[in-house]
Amino acid sequence: MPATDLKRADAASPGGGDDISSGLDALESPSAPAARRAAKKAVAPLAAIVFVLVVWQLAYALDVLSTLPSPASVAGELGDLWRDGTLLPALGHSLERCVFGFAASVLVGAPLGLLVYRYALVRTVIAPVLSAFQSLPAAALVPLAVIALGESESAVYAVVLLGAVPSISMGLASALDQIPPLLRRAGVTMGATGLRAVRKVLLPAALPGLVSALRQGWTFGWRALMTAELITATPLPGVGQVLNAGKESASFTLIVAAVIVILAIGVLVEALIFGPIERRVLRDRGLTGPK
Repeated sequence: MPATDLKRADAASPGGGDDISSGLDALESPSAPAARRAAKKAVAPLAAIVFVLVVWQLAYALDVLSTLPSPASVAGELGDLWRDGTLLPALGHSLERCVFGFAASVLVGAPLGLLVYRYALVRTVIAPVLSAFQSLPAAALVPLAVIALGESESAVYAVVLLGAVPSISMGLASALDQIPPLLRRAGVTMGATGLRAVRKVLLPAALPGLVSALRQGWTFGWRALMTAELITATPLPGVGQVLNAGKESASFTLIVAAVIVILAIGVLVEALIFGPIERRVLRDRGLTGPK
């Protein structure tokens, strides 16, 4: 059809070329400004915080639990911990331990998960041990580490490793098990064998499951660290020692303040690190839309 006829057809149709051009403009323009998207994402967490504070204040006002401190008193306790120089160093020590412990857990757990996936003998011998440690409470790991290594930083790191490595290994092995066999055979056909297959086929295909395994490993490691700090006396006090100080002094306010700090770190790590990474990985695979 000649170009002039196309122009007449566009002009004759309802909306004509304006509809087409506006549709293209809508596709090319961003769905919403970044500030608006960020504000939208913040609504749900802020609403949840407000809800918890309202329920907490009502429970305190109605004297549902006689020992329950008020939100204001807990906020004052956190302010006192900040002003006397206790909160920030304790938080820094705990985060440093968990970050380094988590990094070491990834370096140990990821290759171990690959071995469990690749070799039947390793799966038969090692997988039950990893599953057993995965179900073992962190409080049971602390005496083992203390007896073997004494009340030291090494014992704390050992507890973090024992808490995080099984989750990362078994999570990665499970994600690799779910890779379609056809994809693996296609990789072999194209020359992807050995470490090349791991880098080019297996890990990219298992990436969503790997992210979930890393998230779970961080969660188990953080919980194990708090348990280790609560029980073990180390030269550098962490948030767990603050929690223990509240227990020793029978200060419910200090205990609740420490628990809030522990929960806040977990929520922030999820919201700022693992949540965005998971959404990006899933969106790149067309499994979910941008949120």
